[in-house]
Amino acid sequence: MSGLFEPMALRSLTIRNRVWMAPMCQYSAASAGPEQGVPHDWHLAHYGARAAGGAGLILTEATAVSPEGRISPADLGIWNDVQAEAFTRITRFVKEQGAVPGIQLAHAGRKASTDRPWRGGAPLSGGEEGWQPVGPSAVPFAEDHPVPTEMTTADIAETVEQFVAAARRALRAGFEVAELHGAHGYLIHQFLSPHSNHRTDGYGGPFENRIRFALEVVDAVRAVWPDELPLFFRVSATDWLPEGGWTPDETVRLAKELLVRGVDLLDVSTGGNAAGVRIPVGPGYQVPFAARIKAETDLPVAAVGEITHARQAETILTTGQADAVLLARELLRQPTWPLQAARELGVSAGAAVPQQYARAYPRPTV
Repeated sequence: MSGLFEPMALRSLTIRNRVWMAPMCQYSAASAGPEQGVPHDWHLAHYGARAAGGAGLILTEATAVSPEGRISPADLGIWNDVQAEAFTRITRFVKEQGAVPGIQLAHAGRKASTDRPWRGGAPLSGGEEGWQPVGPSAVPFAEDHPVPTEMTTADIAETVEQFVAAARRALRAGFEVAELHGAHGYLIHQFLSPHSNHRTDGYGGPFENRIRFALEVVDAVRAVWPDELPLFFRVSATDWLPEGGWTPDETVRLAKELLVRGVDLLDVSTGGNAAGVRIPVGPGYQVPFAARIKAETDLPVAAVGEITHARQAETILTTGQADAVLLARELLRQPTWPLQAARELGVSAGAAVPQQYARAYPRPTV
């Protein structure tokens, strides 16, 4: 038996394997007009190909809960019913391929209003496409970024409600997993880290205050997300700063809080909140952070980061370092990576192989 191709049960949901598609921004939605933030043919083909390629769970890119919460003007959104309705053909197709559709709900905070990466990714300073970012404190992400507007407690409460409204729309759109984006230097992460959170009220200072916004979002979304469906949380386990940042110790403490509030899995990444830090990128470089959380808490975890080979992924699972793996760039390169991995490991991908592709993936002989 393969750990990679063992089904995983979360609440009433069974995901066919442990090879999942990580959220990856496509920066390909319309930036203005009635189609702003609406998924279209590119997104159907992009997510559909990975579902047909054998991934067990398809997580959308960061999908903004408000127009101001987009990373770029071309991000997907789910702050209105037009956007939600457009997602339904994607979730329907993903399910038809035997995969589970999941959505990552996000707010970019102080890292909002930047250009598409292939156009340089620079901050957009107002004008036709840009807008004024907000954050927990009036502290810019980097020297070339604008100073965000510090959120009031009323702003915070409104943002929590935006996450709730987005979760309700996601459910109507057919999603079966919701993931809250608390990583990579976006708004929830900005509140978590003392590097970006300089507040002196109940949302800043000690650990218990800095996690308050994250827990309010979790509690509010869990209250409207059905009991039978799982809720994930994505975290950056470290800011990679020698001091003054979010730490692995704090991540373990947060994981324990999330577990008792009904979060079903922690999607463990790192970084993104501090500009110019040195990150030791290499094969599986983020896996140890997931492994620590799995060892020290009862919360299931998914590992991500330079996981590219079938036996590497299999070892992560069979040695108990994670409960699932999330592939990102490797699935951009190889949409059928899960089917190829099953063949390499000598196991049957079974129903994961579309009938149209079956002749290319004969069952392994015993």
